[in-house]
Amino acid sequence: MTTTRPNGSLYTKIEGKIATVEFGHPASNSFPSELLNRLAAEFDTLSVNDEVAVIVLKSEGDRAFCAGASFDELMAVENLEQGKIFFSGFAKVINAMRSCSKLIVGRVQGKTVGGGVGLAAACDYVLATEHAAIKLSEFTIGIGPFVIAPAVKRKVGVSGLAELTLDASSWKNAYWAKDKGLYARVFETSSELDKELEFFTEKLASYNPEALTEMKKALWMGTEHWEQLLLERAETSGKLVLSDFTKSALAKFKS
Repeated sequence: MTTTRPNGSLYTKIEGKIATVEFGHPASNSFPSELLNRLAAEFDTLSVNDEVAVIVLKSEGDRAFCAGASFDELMAVENLEQGKIFFSGFAKVINAMRSCSKLIVGRVQGKTVGGGVGLAAACDYVLATEHAAIKLSEFTIGIGPFVIAPAVKRKVGVSGLAELTLDASSWKNAYWAKDKGLYARVFETSSELDKELEFFTEKLASYNPEALTEMKKALWMGTEHWEQLLLERAETSGKLVLSDFTKSALAKFKS
């Protein structure tokens, strides 16, 4: 069952040292700013919860994993400050995931666009189905995936980021994403995915929590400057969204 709430939903269930964070939105699990802020705050909270060893990030339903940021909010941006605030949403979430003391396992069951690809890239380990194709379509509306680019590049490399960004109208399938390192494993069905997810996270949660935390730090070493970098990138995107090119492209897209 999927949420009908206009600002989306966010639920966390903690069981056996595994925290499952599930987000949802009626528009293909896209993110309005309020939901992004709630998700960032949830990672901060779980980071200091001693009852949690591992976090699972998943979305509602069996179709799209995440359609990125709210298109309606993007259309409503009227000035540079609003633009920076809008694009800072995913910056905050990625930085919260990066600095979270717990390892984050992503469950990607379906198609993923834009900021959703950034979410998957910011997970420490991702299990996906073969329906979990990805696309960075930002160029088609006159902007670019600048905020999420560092996270995506960290997983798929410069060449992979270039392929995704420059071929903005094409989907890359789940096996492409696995070959590039975005996904760890790909399954034919969601039930197979969930079976392995349960097995994998239970095993992970049984390990020494101090070792898990130290491994998290090691995996993200050298990204401390992202706190500032991603906000600078949000400002870049905020400027682009106000350009005549982007306003025209958005108007065509909406019509």
